[in-house]
Amino acid sequence: MLPVDLHAHSNVSDGMLPPREVVARAYARGCQLFALTDHDDLRGLAAAADEARRLGMRFLPGVEISVSWRKHTLHIVGLGFDPANAVLQAGLASVRLGRDERAVRMDAALAAVGVGGVLEGARKFADNPEMIGRAHFARHLIERGLAKDMKGVFKKYLARGKPGYVAHQWATLADAVGWIRAAGGVAVIAHPGRYEFGRQTMGELIEEFKAAGGEGIEVVSGSHHPADFERYARLAEAHGLLASAGSDYHATGEGAREPGILPDMPPGPQPVWQRWHADIGVTLPAAA
Repeated sequence: MLPVDLHAHSNVSDGMLPPREVVARAYARGCQLFALTDHDDLRGLAAAADEARRLGMRFLPGVEISVSWRKHTLHIVGLGFDPANAVLQAGLASVRLGRDERAVRMDAALAAVGVGGVLEGARKFADNPEMIGRAHFARHLIERGLAKDMKGVFKKYLARGKPGYVAHQWATLADAVGWIRAAGGVAVIAHPGRYEFGRQTMGELIEEFKAAGGEGIEVVSGSHHPADFERYARLAEAHGLLASAGSDYHATGEGAREPGILPDMPPGPQPVWQRWHADIGVTLPAAA
């Protein structure tokens, strides 16, 4: 197993646990190198880094930026940047401004099909009022008995084409990658297996991502099936991308993996964590 987790969420965005608890849970499972990557927000990083230091676990600052590319919503993970960088902070603030407006539109769309009062209920699940999102809506709808689990509630209400889905313009791909690079970080395409792209569209995304300065792609992900690991390892090799790994943890019982350790990386591509090998001062496994 791989003692690296470079994609996980806390209640600063749409996870359920405070940053310190997410770090502690990853450490308890054997993690040696961890990154907290909340959506569009850096406010959990100080507490997470402090807890990692206390436990003796290595830590990388992280974030997951919401991106609109063509007609698709994507996520770009940033790793190893300076959280105090003004360019990155301003860019993320601009993304967060749109979240509340989207939540109001989602609430109205659900009310139009007879499911009222959802935004009020969703806010009870959001510790950070600026970060209200679909996961908070989903937890409220499940609590009301309108679906059994996260997969079911997205399929019925919140996925594209369903009553509670509303289109939204997030950051551009070039902006998201540019903010990460301005802060000295590495940009990574998150969970590519979740995007319904054919080979040609995925190739076009990668080339545009690389042209903007992007460097990595998640190969091992809690959002991927095991068969995807080899597929995206070969894609990383073919395009000269660094390979990343992350649980995409949000909450226990909501799918994906628990934080902390992951299946081994397929051989071939260079792991992204080797970028910081000299800095983190711990021997981490290369790809087998």
